[in-house]
Amino acid sequence: MAYPYEDLDDSQFERLVVQCSRKLFGAGVQSFSTGPDGGRDARFEGAAERFPSAASPWTGITVIQAKHTNAMNVHYSDPDFSGETKSSVLTEEIIRIKKLADDSEVSNYILFSNRRLGANASASIVKRISEGSGLERKSIFLAGVEYLNDLLREFVDIISLARIDPIDGPLLLSSYDLAEVILAIRDGLSAASASSDAHVVERVSYESKNKVNNMSADFAGRLRKLYLPYSMQIGNFLADPGNAEALRQYEGAVEEFQLKIVSKRRNYQTFDELFNYLVDFLLKRDAVLARNARLVRTMLFYMYWHCDIGESADAATQ
Repeated sequence: MAYPYEDLDDSQFERLVVQCSRKLFGAGVQSFSTGPDGGRDARFEGAAERFPSAASPWTGITVIQAKHTNAMNVHYSDPDFSGETKSSVLTEEIIRIKKLADDSEVSNYILFSNRRLGANASASIVKRISEGSGLERKSIFLAGVEYLNDLLREFVDIISLARIDPIDGPLLLSSYDLAEVILAIRDGLSAASASSDAHVVERVSYESKNKVNNMSADFAGRLRKLYLPYSMQIGNFLADPGNAEALRQYEGAVEEFQLKIVSKRRNYQTFDELFNYLVDFLLKRDAVLARNARLVRTMLFYMYWHCDIGESADAATQ
């Protein structure tokens, strides 16, 4: 069973990679530090204890890089990661590796990422790194989720050594229920025209709710103008007995969102910041949601407007 690496934050994943590397190279692996160009590397100098084998270990300076993502079902071969464009992760990384090689600061390079890695993609990417940096192919290794899972099965203490506690992680949400709801209502919303004067019954004063949740007046006004016209359509859809399954999934999403927002609320000064974080995270997390970005914002506003997420004025006075 695969470990949910996407549920870690960057620092947790880096600690995990350091502990994996110490199992492979030795206790001398130095933790991640930020370089002059903003890149974060770990480092080992000497002969590796067991990588790629005890009989023929890497020697010299090994640079260890971690590339983490909260997205699910992603691959090394994805264009944004290993494409030929200047903005791809790999293109920018090769520039860094070449500079290290030119300065005699790297003999071997290993890249860990919580992405799936096929044999063809591995061979192609290693070839490209070698040609771009000057390192020999045998001195380059790519570790995907498959390799990480093997290490975690072999060395069962890695997680504890990395001090990974879900409570310390970022605000992470399952996107499944929300994606299913959005797929269910997307056609219904596109078929009906939104009415700017649609009547919606407020549970509490919008202004009072915004004050309790520390949402700025400008941000709240913009949300209301953009997404309130769709609230009645969403409410009618969820109230239809024929859409009971969509309602169940909506309620499941609300339950998780509310519980996790409550536990992490102190990390965000305003609800503006939290709202934008939720949108950005969900769009990165799920391809279905990324293709329906406006509807994601609309649904989050609907949850907030109907007091399904965030504090209500009534709760604040209790």
